[in-house]
Order: sequence, then C-alpha cells, then structure tokens
Amino acid sequence: MFDLDGTVTAQETLPAIAKHFNVLDEINDLTRQTIEGRIPFVEGFIRRINVLKRFSVAEVNHALEDIKLHKMLVEFINSYSSNCRIVTGNLDCWVASLLTNVSCAAETSKAVVQDDRLESVSSIINKADVVLKYQQVGYQVVFVGEGNNDAEAIRVADIGVAFGAVHWPSASVMQVASHAIFDEDELCRFLRQLL
Repeated sequence: MFDLDGTVTAQETLPAIAKHFNVLDEINDLTRQTIEGRIPFVEGFIRRINVLKRFSVAEVNHALEDIKLHKMLVEFINSYSSNCRIVTGNLDCWVASLLTNVSCAAETSKAVVQDDRLESVSSIINKADVVLKYQQVGYQVVFVGEGNNDAEAIRVADIGVAFGAVHWPSASVMQVASHAIFDEDELCRFLRQLL
C-alpha cells in the first residue's frame, strides 16, 4: 500500500492545487497549524477542503495534470497492480485524473459532487483501518508513506516503510517504521525482494 502525496507523487498535491488557485498562503498556514498540533488532523483537512471547494472539480483535476510522479515507483505499481493499492486521504474527485497514471485500485476519502462542485465530504479515510481490513482477510501488508497521517497505518502494517524521497518523513512515521528508505530505486528494489 502506498500513500499518494509525497510517496507516489514527487511533490505534494495540495500545495500545487493551492498555488494554481492563488490560495497557497492560506493552505500553508492551515497545514502548518495541523503539523504543529494546534489543529487536529481531520479539522485541518476539512478547513483546507473548505478553502478549495469553491473551485470546480474539473479545474482541480486540471491543476494536478502536471504533478510529477516517481516514475520507477509507478512502473513497479503498474507491473504488480493486483498486489498494490494507493491509500490516500485525498478526495476521490480531486485525484481521479491523477490516478489514471497508476493501474492499481485506490482507497480515498470520498466527496459528494454536484454540477462540478464539491458539495461535501462524505468520508475521510482512516489508513490504518484499510491496512487492518486487508490483514483480516489474510494479506501481509507493506505500507509506504511519509506523513503524520501515514503513521498509524505504518505502525499496524506487517512492514512499515518511511519513504523520504520528497522530504524527510515525519517524526511520528520514523518512530514506527520498520524501514526508512530515501531513494526511489532503492525502494523498488526492496519491494521486489518482498514479492
């Protein structure tokens, strides 16, 4: 299982969307407050969504068209798509076009969209619950991520990988990961050894 932002993508998507719509300072402030623990993660996520929901879903997808992906990692995922999942807190409607580059299934937060506008968030994914769901039916789970919202999934996974190719993994991830990898090629080699 792979986090999307900063793991499969070679940059974070939310700042790219915010920059596209000239609301980067506002999004960065909310992100900083969330990282510093002054706003709980879910509240920070909802606040950031509320800033961006005034833009059309199609425009948001368009803003993500040029997001760089980790090419070797995407090739790995596409080669072993039946064994891979993207697990992202990002909204399904916003990352739909981005995910067309990756041929595995994705578990996302869900939104209600009407007339190309985000009406509401219907569910926010709990990544650890996704890991547990697959473990309960017999899968051994490797979770690869780097952000605070990946920490619990990495902790409950059979193998948890802190991936630091875009930025240093969060302290919470580094505390619970069984492995830390900072190079895309090295990550792909490691994952192939587990197959």
